[in-house]
Amino acid sequence: MKTTKKEETVKMETFDFEGWATKPNLKCSDGRIIENDAFKHQDGQKVPLVWGHCHDDPLRVLGHAMLESRDGGIWAYGFFNDSEQGQNAKLLVEHGDVTAMSIYANKLQQNGPYVKHGVIREVSLVLAGANPGASIQNIIKHSDDGSEEPIVVDDEARIYTGEQISLFHSSDDEGSEEEPELEHADDGTKEEKEVAEETQNKEGEETIADVFNTLTEKQKTVVYAMIGQALEEGGNSDNVKHEDSEGGNDTMEHNIFEKKTEQKDVLSHSDQESIIALAKQNNVGSLQTALQIYADENSDTMEHAAFSNSDIETLFPDYKDVRPGTPETLERDQSWVAQVMRSTHKSPISRIRTRQFDARVDDLRAHGYGAKGSEKKAGGNVKLLKRTTDPQTIYRKDTMHRDDIIDITDFDVVAYQWSLMRRNLEEEIARAIMIGDGRDEGDEMKISEEHIRSIWNDDELYTIHADVDIEAARTELQGLNTGANFGDNYIYAESIISAALYSREKYKGSGALAFYCTPHLLNVMLLARDLNGRRIYSSKADLAAALNVTAIYTVEQFEGLVRTDKDQKKHKLLGIFVNLADYQIGCTKGGEITKFDQFDIDFNSYKYLIETRISGALTRVYSAIVLEEPVTEGAAAGGVGG
Repeated sequence: MKTTKKEETVKMETFDFEGWATKPNLKCSDGRIIENDAFKHQDGQKVPLVWGHCHDDPLRVLGHAMLESRDGGIWAYGFFNDSEQGQNAKLLVEHGDVTAMSIYANKLQQNGPYVKHGVIREVSLVLAGANPGASIQNIIKHSDDGSEEPIVVDDEARIYTGEQISLFHSSDDEGSEEEPELEHADDGTKEEKEVAEETQNKEGEETIADVFNTLTEKQKTVVYAMIGQALEEGGNSDNVKHEDSEGGNDTMEHNIFEKKTEQKDVLSHSDQESIIALAKQNNVGSLQTALQIYADENSDTMEHAAFSNSDIETLFPDYKDVRPGTPETLERDQSWVAQVMRSTHKSPISRIRTRQFDARVDDLRAHGYGAKGSEKKAGGNVKLLKRTTDPQTIYRKDTMHRDDIIDITDFDVVAYQWSLMRRNLEEEIARAIMIGDGRDEGDEMKISEEHIRSIWNDDELYTIHADVDIEAARTELQGLNTGANFGDNYIYAESIISAALYSREKYKGSGALAFYCTPHLLNVMLLARDLNGRRIYSSKADLAAALNVTAIYTVEQFEGLVRTDKDQKKHKLLGIFVNLADYQIGCTKGGEITKFDQFDIDFNSYKYLIETRISGALTRVYSAIVLEEPVTEGAAAGGVGG
């Protein structure tokens, strides 16, 4: 049911504040004027009451406003809602901290400089000082033929009247039919109307502001400089009066046709020279630091007004993140880690025992039966191969101060910390499986080879260690024709492929193998060329086919690793061939990866722990192949092909 105007009037008697939403005949800075009946059609309408024209945040809605058309423009009655932000705004208005209203309108129609029609979409409370003129911040499109027909512009406008709002007092206004009196922000109303009337009398003529607004930004800058120079040469720069509450001359600052701003904080020429000289000193470091030091040392003597800390921060604003949110993490390539964790065999038993019979001994051969009545001899015994592996706890611990957790608000730092700790733990487990953790024996933090047996350092019964003879391959390829030299990359590639294929003859593992090597070794092999300069392997897939493997994975952690065998000979790791289905990780229930956190009330910090308890070992003999390069005495363990 439609509410009558009388009923709306009764409701208005309970409003929280009132005031002018728009006033006609106020000349804007761009020469345009709001006509008296521009928003008359909205008499009695309800629109949202928001803060600062914020349309995209529902928390900025403070209540609503009822519009009333009067001879002086559009009068607004404000009603605050019961939300926290609404009641907070009500207190600000009642205390006199906020005294200004503004409207947001669109669907504007203009005839010459006069805005004849529009639609008010909302009324806003704004932190605006006294401004005797309305400001329409939009672009009005005029017709190309110069006609005066109204042009509809579907654009926004923010209009501020400069009038202060008035509070509603039920005891004073009860039963009164008179309009409430308004307190104006300044005494410039009469002058504004005279300016508006003068503009109306010259309708159709271009004003100075119209001409000025046709200039480009570069041209406007030149005009500003010329005006400033003319004032200085005329000796009037010190006599130009700043605008105050009593009126006065306009100061020609920045744009003489726009709203003037009083310049308070300025530095004299001597101040600037002193600051620059201070910034050049080695111990200062930056202009911002120099400005801060100078402001602290000369706060009582600086011309005009000394810069405060907030002013300096305005001159040198804070840095902004290129990619807001969780910071990017710089780490080594971890793609191989996920592949290792995914490919290994998982068992719900943490204590691993492997048993195999070695039936390769000659005594197990079948015998031929000789003369009748001779005794049949028993064959030899098989050799039992067995070993056991117990679990070990592997953990990652960290701590964060609670103040840091509270202060970091642009991303979830706790979730990021957990994620980083999980990646660290998985990388350490994968490293221990492939090459060991690299810590010295006796280190209390070492992941023991007795609990997680690394493939690289495993016994010869389980891992085949094959040396790559680079010099032999060089001699074989080049022979006596030393003038027809093959490149080092080709020699390395061929020697590695030969060693891999020959060592495959002893392989007893299951399934197809994958090859794990350093990124540098992969590039060396891919860049191998024949005598005509053509690449031997055009892609990673071609190289994998030559090595007879399903895939090639690069591991940065393999770089520069050297192993000392039982004969005290050193070997540099080149790559590992293995099917990780032959490697078993054992973990009983409760030993899986688990997270713990605890708050230390004495040190105001959180402690985080992520751990697991597992065992790991190859479960088949001769199920992995490690290619190594012998390290001669005094030779550097440099990169392959380097």
